[in-house]
Amino acid sequence: MTPFARLGGCHTGTSDRPHIAYDTATRPQVRRRNRDPQAGVVAPLSVDGHLQRDGMNEDISPGPRSRLRRVRAEKRSAAQGRVLTRRQLYALGLTRAEVRWHIRVGRWQAFGAHCVVTHNGPFDDELRHWVAVIEGGPRAVIDGDSAMVLGGLEHYEARRIRVSVPRGARIRHRGAPIKVNVRQTRRWRPTDRDAAASGVPRTRFALATVRAAMWAASDRQATLLMLMAVQQGRTTPDRLAVELLDVRWDRRLGLMHGVLMEMVGGIRSLGELDFVEGCRSRGLPEPESQTLHQANNGTFYLDFRWPRYRVVVEVDGIQHTWISEVVADALRQNSVTLEGDTVLRLPAVGLRLCPDEFFAQVTSALAAAGCRAAQQLIA
Repeated sequence: MTPFARLGGCHTGTSDRPHIAYDTATRPQVRRRNRDPQAGVVAPLSVDGHLQRDGMNEDISPGPRSRLRRVRAEKRSAAQGRVLTRRQLYALGLTRAEVRWHIRVGRWQAFGAHCVVTHNGPFDDELRHWVAVIEGGPRAVIDGDSAMVLGGLEHYEARRIRVSVPRGARIRHRGAPIKVNVRQTRRWRPTDRDAAASGVPRTRFALATVRAAMWAASDRQATLLMLMAVQQGRTTPDRLAVELLDVRWDRRLGLMHGVLMEMVGGIRSLGELDFVEGCRSRGLPEPESQTLHQANNGTFYLDFRWPRYRVVVEVDGIQHTWISEVVADALRQNSVTLEGDTVLRLPAVGLRLCPDEFFAQVTSALAAAGCRAAQQLIA
């Protein structure tokens, strides 16, 4: 018997190379199509990349397996703003070569040093905030004015995305591609995160307002943020006071306490606060703020009123120029005027451009009504 015969093969012709017969039972079966030959329909796939049929798993080709991992990653990213870290992608079974390929062909997009966007469309605000949190580290949260915008603050736009991390935390972010301001704070606590908020991790609105005032570029911006938060009903002065109790020292601590006291007294806008300070500096009597007035056409609040002299001042912000507010303002003013009060309208921008002219009119109205302090100022 030849050596080839002992191997179970056969020899044909004059060639010295054997023909080895493989056992078909042990030969791996590769299915080119994910289709059940018995039922004639596509069979379901399991999460580990196998074909399920009659309780049995059969290996599928690399192409469908790769598509399965891609779909799984895209579904997982939906709960995270359509963005995942490379480490998360590798944990889902994708290889580095697969991630590079999806980015190279334009199916996905690389964003930053650690993030991959699982679509090829434009980047929205939610995605940018998720990238900022991921780049900041596992304990990072959106904070400051950025958290206020995510919490529903309107008519305000943050210049940079503010992110807070504990003191000494390792920060992944190194600048590009978005403007992120990562701050290490000793005040960071796990309970600072808003547990009731879904989506991007962020701090509680009241706490974010206090920190936004502390990190503001100027005292005026700090005051504006606190007033806007209360004016739009996103928080209350009581909640801000509770958060201020945890601040032991800050260069704006006195300013924030002063603004808080003004809000307790009824001040709800930066223009109203400027008007009260203007009255004090000029020696005019301080008016009552946010007084309730009942008229035939309903009940509404007046910004400032001197009940003794029946003089009313309405400070008009930018919202009073909207069409929906113009008619309502006119009806309120006419109603108060018909009842005998003197109504003066003061645009908020007027306090910054020509405050002396407007306060001269207020002084004249008070002097005509018998206010001695105003009469002395005119004399």
